[in-house]
Amino acid sequence: MLAGKRILLIIGGGIAAFKALELIRRFRAEGAGVTPVLTRAGEEFVTPLSAAGLAGEKAYTALFDLTDEAEMGHIELSRSADLVVVAPATADLMAKMAHGHADDLASTLLLATDTPVLVAPAMNVRMWQHPATRRNLATLETDGVTTVGPGTGDMACGEHGPGRMSEPWEIVEAAGARLRHGPLSGRRIVVTSGPTHEPIDPVRYIANRSSGVQGTAIASALAGLGAEVVFVTGPAEVPPPPGVEVVRVETAREMLSAVQAALPADAAIFAAAVADWHVTGAGERKMKKEAGGTPRLDFAENPDILATVAGMAAGRPRLVVGFAAETHDVIENAAAKRARKGCDWMLANDVSLATGIMGGVENAITLITDGGVEDWPRMTKAQVGDRLARRIADALA
Repeated sequence: MLAGKRILLIIGGGIAAFKALELIRRFRAEGAGVTPVLTRAGEEFVTPLSAAGLAGEKAYTALFDLTDEAEMGHIELSRSADLVVVAPATADLMAKMAHGHADDLASTLLLATDTPVLVAPAMNVRMWQHPATRRNLATLETDGVTTVGPGTGDMACGEHGPGRMSEPWEIVEAAGARLRHGPLSGRRIVVTSGPTHEPIDPVRYIANRSSGVQGTAIASALAGLGAEVVFVTGPAEVPPPPGVEVVRVETAREMLSAVQAALPADAAIFAAAVADWHVTGAGERKMKKEAGGTPRLDFAENPDILATVAGMAAGRPRLVVGFAAETHDVIENAAAKRARKGCDWMLANDVSLATGIMGGVENAITLITDGGVEDWPRMTKAQVGDRLARRIADALA
């Protein structure tokens, strides 16, 4: 499953660090090479000698080791792997990652890497449930970091609840999925995300409040399950996830052209908040404020990207999924939209200002299919992406 892959394993300072030795053994059994990096606290639980012996190569600990910097600088070390795994990912390490701290070798590698990152959280249940940790987790998920676990059970401290690090076999399985050895391997999926910007003149445009967080989370989750993802994004606030083909657009018409160019595909998920209209005759020069009146803007309807793809007579994706962002009569409007557009699934959500969903980090979804209406609990947008990706994998199996 991982033959020929390189894993950079960062071992944090927690009692769960003892599992890291078995994790190294399992990675190597799958054919992967492992480079261990221990934090100073991690060395209190696992010795570099033990990690190096099982990995069959040197374990790194110090940022300012001049010999290592001459042989393999920390930048090269951070980018020579196919996947960075942090296990255990302590509350402190997650906080450093979320806020971009780089005060030791491990945190510097995490900030300098451009490869996918998988973290296995492990901490006391109260620390896991603390609002600061929840905020840091949401930030990491938005940044495209994948998590595995934690599990629920008895803690070394005597408490019971969520916070146990996932077992080594679970982490290896998650690593395989992150490296495209998952249930969507061989599948091509198009995902649209973010807002569109419809120009009024060279400096003004019409847009909406979409941040692109949900579409980014969906694309990341699909890539994590092995899909080849074409990510067509408008000018979003968040960066695109790693491991996907990124196509950047501005307008609805550009988005439709990019989607059509990305077909054929096994599935298409339309999470973008596309403007319904554009200004006709958008000026090439900035409109000047004139005394005695406001300028007149004439509008024309934008192409309906979801309906266009769902209604294709030839080359239609096997699964077409739309989003219905509503402020009232959410289920009724979304069900009617699904029928009108001709898509297979519709994900409805209430984006009225009181919910904080539009532009926020959480979502509350109702999935509408031929099988009926299914309410999902409010969760982070990353969790929505994971849940949807799993449903898509089942549907395409």
